[in-house]
Amino acid sequence: MSETRRDPEAKLGRDPAAPFHCKAFPRRTAGVLLHVTALPGSGPIGNLGTAARRFIDFLQASGFGWWQVCPLGPTGFGDSPYQALSVFAGNPYLLDLDDLAGRGLMTADELSSVRRHGDECTDYGRLWNDLRPILRTVAARAVAALKQNPAFLTYRTREAHWLADWCRFSALREVNGYTAPHTWSNNQASEAAQDEAAVLQFLFAEQWNALRSYARQRSVQLFGDEPIYVSSDGCDAKFSPDLFQLDATGRPTAVAGVPPDYFAEDGQLWGNPLYRWERHATDGFAWWKSRVHHDLKLFDAIRIDHFRGLHDYWSVPAGAPNARGGEWFDGPGLAFTNALGDLALVAEDLGLLSPGVEVLRKAAQLPGMAVLQFGFGGELEQNPHYPPNIVEDRIVYTGTHDNDTLTGWIKQAQPQELERLTALYGPLKNPAEVLAEVALASPAIAAFIPVQDLLGLGSEARFNTPGNPQGNWTWRMSDAQLIQLTSMAGKWKERLRSANRLSA
Repeated sequence: MSETRRDPEAKLGRDPAAPFHCKAFPRRTAGVLLHVTALPGSGPIGNLGTAARRFIDFLQASGFGWWQVCPLGPTGFGDSPYQALSVFAGNPYLLDLDDLAGRGLMTADELSSVRRHGDECTDYGRLWNDLRPILRTVAARAVAALKQNPAFLTYRTREAHWLADWCRFSALREVNGYTAPHTWSNNQASEAAQDEAAVLQFLFAEQWNALRSYARQRSVQLFGDEPIYVSSDGCDAKFSPDLFQLDATGRPTAVAGVPPDYFAEDGQLWGNPLYRWERHATDGFAWWKSRVHHDLKLFDAIRIDHFRGLHDYWSVPAGAPNARGGEWFDGPGLAFTNALGDLALVAEDLGLLSPGVEVLRKAAQLPGMAVLQFGFGGELEQNPHYPPNIVEDRIVYTGTHDNDTLTGWIKQAQPQELERLTALYGPLKNPAEVLAEVALASPAIAAFIPVQDLLGLGSEARFNTPGNPQGNWTWRMSDAQLIQLTSMAGKWKERLRSANRLSA
C-alpha cells in the first residue's frame, strides 16, 4: 500500500485554529524519566520501596511535578518492559522485599540471599534463578495469610476481567516449562498456582497504591507508558486470539516493527503480533478502553507508545530476517481516538511519519513529542525537534529511554549536528546542563529529563539501544548517585522557577 492511501488533509471534525487543550498537562510543568528497575537500593532490582520514596522526595524538593516510568508489566525473554507478558499485570520483581519481610512473608535469610552486591547493574539471570523461586515461596505463604482477607477477595473480584486470565496463564506457563504458549500441551492450570499469581498481583497493587499516595501527598504525579503492541508469548495473545493476526496455532501471521530509521539500518523487527483492527472496531475498541482505563487508575497520565501505528502500521511477514520487507497498512485512525474520549494521554510520534499522523494527533487533541537529540540533523526548517521549532503542543525531552545520554550523544554526534548546536548555544562545557535548560525554556507544555542527564552521565548509563537485543534495561542508579541528585535539588528548583515550570 502506498503512503498516500489515506488523505492526510481529510476533515476530521476539529477546528485546527482552536486553542491548544492538554488534558494530561493543563499547565507548564516538568518531570524526570527514570524506570523503576533503575532505582537504587539493596535489592537485586529497583523496586517500589524506600528508594522510590526517596526519589519522590527529590522530585518534590526540586519542584518537578512528574515522574515518568516505562511499562510495569511482567517481562519475558529479553527483559524488555515493552514486551510484557500482560498489559494489565504488574511485575512481581518490582515488589519491595523489605515490605514483604516486614509482613512476615519473607525470611531474613531469603532477603539476604538476593541483596544487591555493590552498585552493579541489574542481573536478570539472577532474578530468574534466585528471586523468582523466593517470590513463589512468598506467594504460597501469602495465600495462606490472605485467602480469606476481605481486601484480597474484593480485589480478585474487581479485577477478574483480566486477573483470571493472567493467573491461569501464569500457572500454565509454569507447568509447561516456560515455553512459548503455542507449544503448550498441558492445559491443566493448578488452582494453587493461580492463587499464588493472584496474591502477587494483590501485593503489587497494594505497594503501588501506597507509593502513588505518597507521591500525591508531595504533589508529584506519575506518568506511565502504554506500549501499542503485546508480546507474542504473552497472556493477551493467548486468551484473546481473535484480537490479533494469529494463525490457528496461535502464532503471528505478520509482526510489528518499523522500516529503516535513525536507530537501525535494517529497521526494527519487534516481533509483536499485529491487531485485527476491524475486530476491535466491532465492539467500540472495548479491550483497548479497558486497558487504558486500567492504566489511568495507576497513573495520572499515560503515553501511547508508537502512536503512528494507529494511523498506519508496518506489517512484516512472520519469519522475515529483518524489517526491510514490510508493508504499510491503515490503522483505525480517528475511530480509535474518538472511542477513548478526552483522556490524559500523550502521543509518542517519533520516527518516520506519514503526513496523516500529525493530522490525526491534532484531531485527537493529543500533545506529541520532541527530542532534542533529534533536533540538529536533516532539514532544520522541517525538523519538529529543532529547538526554535518546538511548539506548545509538544512534550520535550533531552532524550528518551531509547537514546544515549546527552553526554554520550555529544561524543558521537555528527559534525553538522555539533556545528548547529554550537551556532545556537556557543561552545558547550556542560552539554547535559545546557540542553536540559533548553528543554525547560522551550514553549512545550511539559519538559522531561532522564535522570542520567540530570547527573551528566555518559554512555555507560544508556538504558536501551533499539535493534540491539543484548545488554539493555540493566543500568541502575547507585545510592551515591541518588545522594548526589538530592544535593542538586535547590539548583533544579531555581531552573524550574525561571522556566515557569515549578510544581504547584
